Amino acid sequence: MYTAKGQLDRDAMIRQHVPLVRRIAHHMIAKLPPNVELDDLIQVGMIGLAEALSRYEAAQGVQFETFATQRIRGAMLDELREGDWMSRSSRKSQKEIEQAVHRLEHRLGRSPLESEIAEELGMELSEYQSLLGKVRGTQLVYLEDMTHGQDEEEGFLERHVADGNADPLALLRDQRLRASLVAAIQSLPEREQHIMGMYYEHDMNLKEIAAVLGVTESRVCQLHSQSIARLRAKMRAH
Repeated sequence: MYTAKGQLDRDAMIRQHVPLVRRIAHHMIAKLPPNVELDDLIQVGMIGLAEALSRYEAAQGVQFETFATQRIRGAMLDELREGDWMSRSSRKSQKEIEQAVHRLEHRLGRSPLESEIAEELGMELSEYQSLLGKVRGTQLVYLEDMTHGQDEEEGFLERHVADGNADPLALLRDQRLRASLVAAIQSLPEREQHIMGMYYEHDMNLKEIAAVLGVTESRVCQLHSQSIARLRAKMRAH
C-alpha cells in the first residue's frame, strides 16, 4: 500500500496487519501463565508492527508479513523476558521434568509413560499433571536458546539477515536440525504427535484441540507441556 507519492502508507499497513498482531498474541497467550494479559501482548505487538514498518526494505527480498511476524513476536518475547514471566520455581520444575525424561529414555530405550515420569520425579500422577499445567509455555525458551551468547540488543532478523541478499529463514532451514527435530517429533507418543501437529502445523488453539480430542483444555495444556519437555530432552544433545 503506497501513497500518491509512492511512499509506504503506514496507517493503511497498520490497519491491514492488526489481525496478524491479534493472531500472534492469541496463539502465544495460550502458552503463558494467567498473569499475562492478552491486551498487553497486543499493545506490545503493535509497537513491533510499527517498528517493522520503519525498518522494512522490500529490496531485502523478504515479504513484509514474514518480516513483521518476526518483529511482532520478538517484541512480545522481549516484553515477557523483561517481566520475568516465568518464575524461578517454574524454570526449576521445567528442567527437572526434562532431566527425568532424559534419564528414563536412556534407561528404558523408549519414550516414558506419563506415570513413569511422575514416579521418576517422586510424585503422584495428579501432582505431576498439575505441575505440567504450571510450567506451560516453556517452549518459548527455544528462542532464548537460539540467541544464547549473542547480543540481546540485536533483533532476530538483524543477526541473520545482515547481508541484504541473505535468506531470513536460513537458520530454520538447517537440514541437520530439521532432521533431528522431525525424528524427535516422530518419537513422541501418538496423541502428543497429533497435538503438536494441530497446534503448530494447523495453528489450532488449545480449546479447538480439546474439542477434537474430547478432553479438557487443561489436559491439552498438560500434554503439550510434556511434549515440549520430551523434545527439549532429545534436542539438547543436538
